[in-house]
Amino acid sequence: MIDIALDILSWILLVLGGACVLIGGIGGLRLPNFYTRIHAASLTDTMATILIFVGMMLQAGLTLATLKLFAIMLFLLLTGPTATYALANAALLSGLKPDAGTTSDKPKENTPE
Repeated sequence: MIDIALDILSWILLVLGGACVLIGGIGGLRLPNFYTRIHAASLTDTMATILIFVGMMLQAGLTLATLKLFAIMLFLLLTGPTATYALANAALLSGLKPDAGTTSDKPKENTPE
C-alpha cells in the first residue's frame, strides 16, 4: 500500500516538474523582453529541478542513488540562479536596459510627431 502511494506521489511530482519545464519554455518564447524571459526561465527551472529530483528520489527509495540525486539537485539549485544572475548582469553591462515601459527588445524608432 505504501509503495503505491509513493509511486503516485512521485509521478505527480514528475508530471508537475515537466509542466514547469513546459511553462518555462512557453514563457521564454512568449514574454516580451529579455529580462522577463530570463526571469521566467529561472523561476520555472528552479521549481522544476526541485519537483523532478524529489520525484526521482521517491522512486529510488533510500539508496546511494538518493544521496547522489540530492547532491546533483543541490548543485543545480546553486548554479542555476547564479548563471541567470551572471547572464542578466552581462546584459546590463553590455547596455541592454531593463525598461519597465517597453514591451520589446527592439530599440524605439524616432517617429515625427
